[in-house]
Amino acid sequence: MSTALEKKMGAATRDAYGRTLAELGERNPKIVVIDGDLSKSTKTAFFGEKFPDRFFNFGIGEANMLGAASGLAANGLLPVCSSFACFITCKGYDQMRMAAAYSQMNVKIIASHGGISVGEDGVSQQSIEDFALTTSLPKFVVMNPADEISARALVTQALEEVQGPVYLRTGRPAAPIVHTPNQTFPFGKGVKLRDGKDAAIIATGLLVWEALEAHEELKQKGIFTSVIDVHTLKPMDQELIVSEAKATGAIVTAEEHSIYGGLGSIVSRILAEHAPTPQEYVAIQDTYAESGLPHELMKKYGLTSADIVKAVEKATKRKK
Repeated sequence: MSTALEKKMGAATRDAYGRTLAELGERNPKIVVIDGDLSKSTKTAFFGEKFPDRFFNFGIGEANMLGAASGLAANGLLPVCSSFACFITCKGYDQMRMAAAYSQMNVKIIASHGGISVGEDGVSQQSIEDFALTTSLPKFVVMNPADEISARALVTQALEEVQGPVYLRTGRPAAPIVHTPNQTFPFGKGVKLRDGKDAAIIATGLLVWEALEAHEELKQKGIFTSVIDVHTLKPMDQELIVSEAKATGAIVTAEEHSIYGGLGSIVSRILAEHAPTPQEYVAIQDTYAESGLPHELMKKYGLTSADIVKAVEKATKRKK
């Protein structure tokens, strides 16, 4: 029997971001956008074409860009900074720390090309440490949408509801649709997509779709899993994590990020304190990736539904 879900492809989350940003610019004249000479890739070009007087290209100067954004925020504007995730976090981290986080400036950092699904561009442009860096910044909100529906909602939430610094990762490839158009995304609350009694798969970004496929395959094996989309890593939905751990007795986290410092680490801290539970991790191990097609890289580095299935089977055996 086939376990395949009907896979409907949507836009890349970076495209959803760019179009939503342009729409938000129409109703909020305080939004200004700063890009690091990558607007066609980050999709801030949609905003720049509509509002050229509120769009600034800082070139290859991520640190300067973030410092300027904090200055704009201090003067009552709503700055949105975009570049590739690896560039803006690694090159601009000091400014993120001191100018945005420490000063609690209302700066929104929307970083594209997150993870290794960037593909052929190779390790210099693949961000596998951005969640670890940004979640460590006090009072920073960190988001990672799974599809175009959640991307639109979270970008709007970041700009209109959240006061203070935000880091939101978007992706390069088209993303499968995992949410219905009427899905709501209460701030800091995960979305439960499937119910199950044997284990809970807690996923973020592109790995949410892989988790749904794993759910179907595991069901055929008599293993019933919950699937949770953790679209906001900070603040984490601690209540939902603890509830799922107690209900199922086994947890698997799945993320397109290093095994160190990302979703798995955050969840394990919560479990250790509130509900000790067998946990397995689907993540990039202690390595950089390489150049290749996105699906090839996801398979080679263990980020597929098959890897989630194996992790769930291992976690459920550990609880017996």
